[in-house]
Amino acid sequence: MQFGIFTVGDVTTDPTTGRAPSEHERIKAMTAIAVKAEDVGLDVFATGEHHNPPFVPSSPTTMLGWIAARTERLILSTSTTLITTNDPVKIAEDFAMLQHLADGRVDLMLGRGNTGPVYPWFGQDIRQGIPLAIENYALLHRLWREDVVDWEGSFRTPLQGFTSTPRPLDGVPPFVWHGSIRSPEIAEQAAFYGDGFFANNIFWPKEHFQRLIDLYRQRYAHYGHGTAEQAVVGLGGQAFMRRNSQDAVREFRPYFDNAPVYGHGPSLEEFTEQTPLTVGSPQQVVEKTLAFRESFGDYQRQLFLMDHAGLPLKTVLEQLDLLGEEVVPVLRKEFARNRPAEVPTGPTHAALLAERRSAQADPAPADTR
Repeated sequence: MQFGIFTVGDVTTDPTTGRAPSEHERIKAMTAIAVKAEDVGLDVFATGEHHNPPFVPSSPTTMLGWIAARTERLILSTSTTLITTNDPVKIAEDFAMLQHLADGRVDLMLGRGNTGPVYPWFGQDIRQGIPLAIENYALLHRLWREDVVDWEGSFRTPLQGFTSTPRPLDGVPPFVWHGSIRSPEIAEQAAFYGDGFFANNIFWPKEHFQRLIDLYRQRYAHYGHGTAEQAVVGLGGQAFMRRNSQDAVREFRPYFDNAPVYGHGPSLEEFTEQTPLTVGSPQQVVEKTLAFRESFGDYQRQLFLMDHAGLPLKTVLEQLDLLGEEVVPVLRKEFARNRPAEVPTGPTHAALLAERRSAQADPAPADTR
């Protein structure tokens, strides 16, 4: 199991002080949070991609390159990379470059994005979101695996004899997660390629995500990548902790009530009952997160959102101390308990490279169909 945090990079007014950080302060805070994540023993830091206020992470690979130079173990990822409005050629180049700079500590989560105006800013139509995601990833997948690509599709100019540079580190492309909160087509896409499926289940009841993950697992097995239990699944989560649960609720309530995404909607109590949000003690976060396995089966990556809604940097760093010291060690131990041997661990460059070398040493029989 891999544990980490993800950020959406919102610039939000702190409702308790009335002050909003500058863009510069927020960007520097995000990098400080990433470095802290490694310091407290987490495995993954992931940043979103947004091109509209009040968000700042418009260039994820720039930020992750900075973080790569200041960390040694942390896997650098995204949450999400927009496969619909980014050119797949540029994604191939940028993440391969980052992969080299970070010595392989890179993967990415692809998604369509949920901000309608972004599509025309990049010359696309949101009504074509699913076809864009399918076609653009088909090209990206080839660019990382074929040295010379001839290609023609519906949404960009054709390629003739094109080579994406640099080539992936050690000939192993970054691991890809396909992220979704509602689209069975994306679960199908992840299954078809044998990639990971990240269900960002932080807003809707678990039953919705159970259906998506079950579909992905069934189709993963259908396409011959392994058993349904061997499919690679990631989940989101949200937490705010104090050692005394009443203190956590009292401190977090104004941030929840005024958050741009879910403020002025369901109450804090209603939201924590229906979604993964946990506001309470570290033990309560442990108990709720362990229950995910009952709903979704054994999975490979758990990411928490902890730096949103205007929470000041000092508070977020305190949250990471609690996560790293009191929550993740227990989760590692409990998730390992009775975990079937055939269930894969979280993806890493080293594991993917070993798998590639093993396949080269013992190639599968030729397909004679």
